[in-house]
Amino acid sequence: MKSRYRKVKRMTIAMRINHWIVAICMVAAVVTGLYIGHPYYQTLIAEPAVDKYVMAWNRWVHLMAAIVFDVSSVVIFYLYFFSRFEKPIKKIVPTFKNIGEFITVFINLITFNRVKKFDSAHADSFNAVYFFIFHLLLLWMLLTGLQLYVHGLESGHSSIGDWWPALLHLATDWIVAFTGGTYMDVRISHHTTMYFIIAWVMFHVYYEVWRTIFWQEGDIAIVFGGTKFAKK
Repeated sequence: MKSRYRKVKRMTIAMRINHWIVAICMVAAVVTGLYIGHPYYQTLIAEPAVDKYVMAWNRWVHLMAAIVFDVSSVVIFYLYFFSRFEKPIKKIVPTFKNIGEFITVFINLITFNRVKKFDSAHADSFNAVYFFIFHLLLLWMLLTGLQLYVHGLESGHSSIGDWWPALLHLATDWIVAFTGGTYMDVRISHHTTMYFIIAWVMFHVYYEVWRTIFWQEGDIAIVFGGTKFAKK
């Protein structure tokens, strides 16, 4: 019997590795970020000499996770324009075709797959725009986080030279005025954006499961094997 499906490659191995690295770093950043804002756990070792380093280790893990986020964002920004596999920029440009596809996919979602008039074999405009919003949220987290970081360098010096704090001040000092005028406003904005990202992740997982159930094309397997089975 002739198969009704065709195998479609959706993610390269590099894209899948990047996806899971970002996911792991996101969990690490949320857990440690919440602790930095309001310490809620201690080490299993009760010795005071050890407990005093809990905050230091949380800050270190938070910073490392943020650095990985930054590197990942630079890579993704490059791939948006120059990827040889798939250029997401083509799907987020507001052309008539992309806008029409976005609306069609959205209607398909809210009507529980009653209207499916688009090719689901490849990335659609709805998903492309949704991920673009995610990267904008990450960019804002990066900028507000760097402002909070450089604010902690009260001496204006760093171990790699005075140029580093000066560069961060030049790039992020405007955020203080933009968010309300105080560093507490920056902290609140940084913290609030985290909840937007968590909400984004929740819908992302829901939508991938939704597509897998309603489209029956194995979309959930894309981040594991890189392929799905689109209906002919």
